[in-house]
Amino acid sequence: MKHFLYFYIFLSISYGLQARSWTADNGNGTFTNPLFYDEFTDPDMIRVGTDFYMVASSMHAMPGLPLLRSKDLVNWEFVTYVFDKLDMGPEFHLEGKKGIYGNGIWAPAIRYHEGRFYVFVNVNDHGLQVFTAERPEGPWIHKNMGGRIYDLGVLFDDDGKIYAVHGYDEVHLIEIKSDFSGYVDGSDRIIIPKGSAMGEGHHFYKINGKYYIISADYSPVGRMQCARADRPEGPYETTVISHRETMGTQRGWWTNGYGFWSNIPDEGDKMEFQAPSENYFAAVPLHQGGIVDLPNGEWWGFSMMDMKSVGRLTYLSPVTWKDGWPYFGVEGNLGRSPRTWFKPDTGVDTEPKAVYERDDDFSSGRLKPVWQWNHIPVSDKWKITKGKLRLHTLPARSFMFAKNTLTQRAVGPESTVTVEVDARALKEGDVAGLALLNTPYYWIGVVRTDEGFILRFYDMVKNNRTDEPLSSPYVWLQAHGDFDKDLASMAYSTDGKEYKTLGEKLRLGYQMHTFQGVRYALFAYNMEEREGGYACFDNFKVDEPFADRSKNLPVGKVITLTNLANGEQVWANPHGMLHHVAPGNKAFGGLGCRFRVHDRGQGRVALESADGSGFVTVTGLGLSGDVRLMKQETDGSLFLWQDMLWGHTMLLSLKTNCYVGLNPLTGEPYAADWPGARPDRKEGTVFAWTVVDRMD
Repeated sequence: MKHFLYFYIFLSISYGLQARSWTADNGNGTFTNPLFYDEFTDPDMIRVGTDFYMVASSMHAMPGLPLLRSKDLVNWEFVTYVFDKLDMGPEFHLEGKKGIYGNGIWAPAIRYHEGRFYVFVNVNDHGLQVFTAERPEGPWIHKNMGGRIYDLGVLFDDDGKIYAVHGYDEVHLIEIKSDFSGYVDGSDRIIIPKGSAMGEGHHFYKINGKYYIISADYSPVGRMQCARADRPEGPYETTVISHRETMGTQRGWWTNGYGFWSNIPDEGDKMEFQAPSENYFAAVPLHQGGIVDLPNGEWWGFSMMDMKSVGRLTYLSPVTWKDGWPYFGVEGNLGRSPRTWFKPDTGVDTEPKAVYERDDDFSSGRLKPVWQWNHIPVSDKWKITKGKLRLHTLPARSFMFAKNTLTQRAVGPESTVTVEVDARALKEGDVAGLALLNTPYYWIGVVRTDEGFILRFYDMVKNNRTDEPLSSPYVWLQAHGDFDKDLASMAYSTDGKEYKTLGEKLRLGYQMHTFQGVRYALFAYNMEEREGGYACFDNFKVDEPFADRSKNLPVGKVITLTNLANGEQVWANPHGMLHHVAPGNKAFGGLGCRFRVHDRGQGRVALESADGSGFVTVTGLGLSGDVRLMKQETDGSLFLWQDMLWGHTMLLSLKTNCYVGLNPLTGEPYAADWPGARPDRKEGTVFAWTVVDRMD
């Protein structure tokens, strides 16, 4: 009991300061994916000494190319944006019919060579850009190399040559000039032909004298491929190093008809959604990742996964080298990655922390790093003054054309944002408020009319406006997103206490127009094609009900486990086997279906039947991975508790490195030989757990 009390206190301290925002660190020597529950697309990562650095795509958001740093690969801190703004023409200022929605910064590659940091990234229609700096904090020097080298991997070879690999399916190799003025003439060649199952989003490495390319293959299903050769030009052999790993998550809704070259959607444009696909593994599993080494020689993998309307999230996986290939996963279960696993052994103890402070009362006089503008802002049309953000209205035909819209990535799996708006200085035709920036979009705000102020909610899917009278232009606006169900709602208050919802069950989706997940956005524009007044925003707050996960490991509790595949409880069979029992059976809910969860440190647990008949134990290896009840606890009794959220878990056997599960159609007993969860969580490995009693 004392041990459990200390553990509980430790968890409380570890999570105490960070419970307001998602962090992957569980505070007990383990982490739970994703690393961040807000979008960090197309990640690339390097190690420099004992520090790790990671960059990601930023599309049309300014400033761009976020650069993060870590000591343990789990807890990251914001360092800088590589550029404050990237101005390559009118479309970067949100002028014209397209802007750079879904374009801009795509899939960067970060490298460190001879004392300098390099970030390479394609900008559609503008070529390959290279940014260099002596320090990660900058200043960063920018060069435009031209060409169309997207989703590239870069390698500084030992002989001084600089290579880039690029292309989809048909993989090209090209040599970059040492002064980054362009490419070596005649160096572009095909090194892996079409039909080889290689994809895009390449990461290029030289390890122990061999050349490795890791890329994302989307056809026929999402997976990660690895190619290997003795020379940079090949010939290459390939294999699959990660596949079918969805972390038990189904694909979300998809917005049809809008790509990254589409015109900006306008009010009245038709919006259609595609429901989640029954093809569970199509383009959903971990993809577009790479690998990084630790000072102790270990290797770890990073990748991303489409996580519904919140966007593409970043995942961390242990890497196991076998036969010269870097497989994601652990021995006995290669190609699959744990959702919860032990933190990398970097030799540094780091406390759990989130990357960003999401709340902002604007009292610092500057925007916090979590904020990004939608395209390049008009610099003299916004400012922070007297502890408030002031946005001046500029002419725009509708919301997605509005300049000086300030955004934050939505954070999942669920969050609510609230902001105070003072709209007194708006002029006729002005509107200011809070939006869900996506395709489609929704917004709620204050409109100044010739008769005064009204509160308006706009639903783009229905092309419907809902107006409410306002007695005061000072309001609180609120948006709620459930990014697991792909649904949102919007509301307002005139006193900051009681809220009235004007939009319910708003369908969210992922799409390739913004090529991003939902963003919370503060906006102000004039609907009558002229400049107007301004609105002031204050006390932006983000609430994350899933941020504190310290109670998701029920150590010291007595629980039941119900298999999501058949709705039946796990049963400590009197014959010494772990089985299942259906509702209606007299054993259902009895002591034989209850288990004490014993803490064994570092997220490891042992499950003891509450009737005292023994410990759940993996007794066999090989084909069966038999799970039985044993009087004495052994190393086969250790399981790593997988935090699947929503009161769900999987039990990862530390003897087989596979999961406890069963086939609900065959009636076989449980075995620890299952590789992982299906996206719908109904193949037999995922359990709903419920606390029924406390330990004595």
